[in-house]
Amino acid sequence: MESALLKQSKINFSKEVNNYYPEILTDEALAFIVALHEKFNAERLQLLESRVAQQAIFDSGKFPEFPRETADIREANWTAGTIPHDLQDRRVEITGPVDRKMIVNALNSGAKTFMADLEDSNSPTWKNTIEGQQNLIDANEKTISLVDTKRNKTYALNQETAVLLVRPRGLHLDERHIIINDEKASGSLVDFGLYVFHNTKTMMQNGTAPYFYLPKLEHYLEARWWNKVFEFAEEYLEVPIGTFKATVLVETITASFQLDEIIFELKDHIVGLNCGRWDYIFSYIKKFRNHPNFVVPNRDQVTMTTPFMDAYSKLVIQRCHKRGILAIGGMAAQIPIKNDEKANNAALEKVRKDKEREVKNGHDGTWVAHPALVAVAMAEFDKHMPTLNQLHVTRDDVHITEQDLVEMPKGTVTESGIRKNINVGILYTEAWLRGHGAVALYDLMEDAATAEISRTQVWQWLHNEVVIEDGRTFNMALYKDIFDSEIEKLTAEFGEEKTKNSKFDLAIKLFDKLVTTEEFEEFLTLPAYQYI
Repeated sequence: MESALLKQSKINFSKEVNNYYPEILTDEALAFIVALHEKFNAERLQLLESRVAQQAIFDSGKFPEFPRETADIREANWTAGTIPHDLQDRRVEITGPVDRKMIVNALNSGAKTFMADLEDSNSPTWKNTIEGQQNLIDANEKTISLVDTKRNKTYALNQETAVLLVRPRGLHLDERHIIINDEKASGSLVDFGLYVFHNTKTMMQNGTAPYFYLPKLEHYLEARWWNKVFEFAEEYLEVPIGTFKATVLVETITASFQLDEIIFELKDHIVGLNCGRWDYIFSYIKKFRNHPNFVVPNRDQVTMTTPFMDAYSKLVIQRCHKRGILAIGGMAAQIPIKNDEKANNAALEKVRKDKEREVKNGHDGTWVAHPALVAVAMAEFDKHMPTLNQLHVTRDDVHITEQDLVEMPKGTVTESGIRKNINVGILYTEAWLRGHGAVALYDLMEDAATAEISRTQVWQWLHNEVVIEDGRTFNMALYKDIFDSEIEKLTAEFGEEKTKNSKFDLAIKLFDKLVTTEEFEEFLTLPAYQYI
């Protein structure tokens, strides 16, 4: 049956594909991807259309509300399904892309879990996407290793490793290299489908199962879509309903108004929610970008103690624990600062305080971006959370209103903030175009989410002609002056020859277009994807 599907030309590859990875893209695996596509892609596209309609409502000046039609779900006493034993303790989670070295180092890091990322920290080149699947297979089979001849170093798994979770791409992302019935495949379904097809049996034999992080959900109907995808795949692969488990990233402003509903829709599969703080800030700016007098200050001034951020994280804890699932905190993006002990100690102290606040608030775990931060985060959670988790911390004292979730942050817009956004946005985009989704810039690990904040803020400030701290109006003329100045600096820093032999010219053009165009682009990765 599988070969017949392929012979009917239901599935094809784009012209630039010259490596078909026959070990991964078997007839049977592709038949499963076709089945997922035919069953779920049309609805995915409808859900994306609903996002457009929702944005039109926000553009009219309205804010999100707790859905009136689901009040009974929010008010009723129910709980989600069980949490597997190997996901009960998630006090420190490390994240990163699916390249071989990262997977080995993350699994060996001492963190409780590792989220292997096919989304924001992975540039979805054909090579990265499919070889990432091979790396995940090898990780689950405990055979993954790497020899670095330049450093004369061998990487292999320790006896004890972190529990593996995988983040597929968001619903908005296509897999343009795979064409099914003359439509681009869904990145979500390709990433999810290949992973469960190749790993479910192995993982269940090892006493675990496929665990996922689901990104960028904007509505409980999107959670319902994922639940149907899970059930279909479980039946197809002949495993019990509820085998696959998911943690949902609360990284859109609309999702925080529908926490109970999202949990309810994924009831048999969900084990937690995570405060995806960087994407959440991006979503907050993006959704209300056309509101009059709506200005979000410099990115550095928006922290987890900012009222709207603090409100959402506490609400996540309360709703999770009421429904019997875990509440995971946000990402510490700091990385070790070499050759500067004072700066490194200051960065580690910032991480420590962040994790102390999260565990004292009632979070069950947290994220770090670098193995060197695992011990810092672990120490805080061990100190304040002697139990496996904090499901017993109900946070009944928390009363979050619709207004609390959208309160505009106080602060300033400065020339240095504009410059930093331009600089980081271009540097990240350039690296992404070269196939690198996680990039160390200025002692922080940047991924697509932080780059999205950078370009969205510049767009929003420019289109609203905000008055910056020194009294000047940030208009097109001032933007051009600052932009040209930053390009000169980048060229001087990296050298004219290096910038010519890189993706800098393309990154500069893309960033400039994204922030000056009248029509806001939903995700920077959408126009950039055609170039990789």
